[in-house]
Amino acid sequence: MVLRGYVPTSEETLQTLAALRLQSLNSDFSTHAPFPRLEELFPPHVLHARLPPPPHRPPSKCRGARLRAGLLAGGLWGQALAKQRAERDQRLRGRLREEGASTMAAIVEKWKLLQGMGRPEAMAAYVALVREWPGFGSTLFDVDLHVVRPRLGVGQGQAWQWATLTPLSPQSPVGSGPQRLWLGIGAKAVSLYKPGEPEPLDSFCYGRISSFGASDSSTFRLSVEDQDLLFETSQVDQIAQLLNTYLASAGAQRLPQPQEPPTSPPTSEPTVLPQGLCPAAGPWQHRPPVGSSHS
Repeated sequence: MVLRGYVPTSEETLQTLAALRLQSLNSDFSTHAPFPRLEELFPPHVLHARLPPPPHRPPSKCRGARLRAGLLAGGLWGQALAKQRAERDQRLRGRLREEGASTMAAIVEKWKLLQGMGRPEAMAAYVALVREWPGFGSTLFDVDLHVVRPRLGVGQGQAWQWATLTPLSPQSPVGSGPQRLWLGIGAKAVSLYKPGEPEPLDSFCYGRISSFGASDSSTFRLSVEDQDLLFETSQVDQIAQLLNTYLASAGAQRLPQPQEPPTSPPTSEPTVLPQGLCPAAGPWQHRPPVGSSHS
């Protein structure tokens, strides 16, 4: 999870996590200790993010310019451009090696500071650092999110009308159009994260989820109160199975408990929900749209 970049935290913390991993694997620092590769200790994408972006070339505006560019690419200019790209790639690989060596040196320095820490302590410290992220324990999926609503008068089984992506709540000003997000499915709630951001854009406790299902093999629908969220993802089945498990557990926990007969007349005051809970939106249902091939 850490190495895949699914724990959004500072680079300093990532280096500390790598040092704790070394301490748990090899005990105290030693030049004779076996050394894992850097990508087995530290998220590779962090190093790649330090590299300069490739130069942006505006697209040619007219067909003639594109034709001339194509002709040039096949001649001497094409050879020169290929040489420039090869030289740039070589510089980037050299820069990446430098960044990797610098990061490994920082990790080793932190490892040396852990001298005397036992393996159980190192593992406990590692987990404690990861648990500081509020989404710890959730399973994260890469998704493209669309917010949709049925057309007026369109019945079940008919086509959906795709709408502009709108804020899920006043606290989540997401942009327009499809957006790449993390869908976090945990024991208590479903959350949406911008990749790399520690705080969720929005969270939905299971009492707010009324139904879910697969629209097709790459589109998953989640109905939350008055909105339907469509996610484009290659992990439709995994998401459905995990939601089934957690929603079944949440449903079992909401079963009515035996109560004592009331000793006083009921009042008209609204019920105050315990902090951290939300009102149920009705019994949840795993109900794929008509025509879905998923159960």
